[in-house]
Amino acid sequence: MTSKPKIQIISEKAGQAAESLLKKCLDSVVSLNKGPEGWLAEVEVLERKSVPDTQDILGRYEMKFDEEGELLGYKRIMLRRRSDMETVEEEV
Repeated sequence: MTSKPKIQIISEKAGQAAESLLKKCLDSVVSLNKGPEGWLAEVEVLERKSVPDTQDILGRYEMKFDEEGELLGYKRIMLRRRSDMETVEEEV
């Protein structure tokens, strides 16, 4: 049996934490980075459903995890409409 890569495990934990703590539907895991003190994930959740869905309000949260994947803390860092464009710097 093949075990999951650590990055996949942390991504799943970020999604589960967003849904269970915030009581909101996960929209996406936007970023996931490993740092010297653990993992930093950014997730977007559906804050408010609208019609049309381009007017949905999404909240972006930053979540910090230790090396074992335990959540250390989180905070909301942004609110936006689904239709709003944003400039993102991609790292490879």
